[in-house]
Amino acid sequence: MNQIAYKQLSQREITASLFRKFNRYQEVKRCWRKEDGVWVLKNISFTEQWSDEDYAFLVSCLRNTVHMGGKVAGAFDGCRLIGFSSVEREPFGSSLQYLQLSSLHVSCESRGCGVGRSLFRKACESAKSLGAKKLYLSAHSSEESQAFYRRMGCTEAEEYNQKLADAEPCDCQMEFLLT
Repeated sequence: MNQIAYKQLSQREITASLFRKFNRYQEVKRCWRKEDGVWVLKNISFTEQWSDEDYAFLVSCLRNTVHMGGKVAGAFDGCRLIGFSSVEREPFGSSLQYLQLSSLHVSCESRGCGVGRSLFRKACESAKSLGAKKLYLSAHSSEESQAFYRRMGCTEAEEYNQKLADAEPCDCQMEFLLT
């Protein structure tokens, strides 16, 4: 892997071709589930991989994020997108303290090299610049995803965004205090 370049993406730059060589593949073996108020690691196996339709929907969502004043960051190895994150602009929570980290993904072959950590930090900077006190995430419940977010310092959200929790009932609702 070459020197990784990080940059904020404009609406115009977010196209289907940007994701042509991006590989969402993830083999999941175990997931966290909340049972009777306690988080339990369960043997749940499946494979995540995005279809062309998934990528088209992603492009639409990310373009809308930028259009609405949010931020989308990309990580590039040369000209190839190897990771991205997005922070939504609309605050929520009892004191409007949260902004949502709506996506953070690293291409399969680039995981474990610090790209996700750097994108998370960029997302925190973006959220803070937009006035947030906390970053909120409805995070994938896989063992690996949860381990990553815990290493970053995320904890279970003090306040759940019910709309997000209802949309992805298996996700873990988390937050990160921006300092």
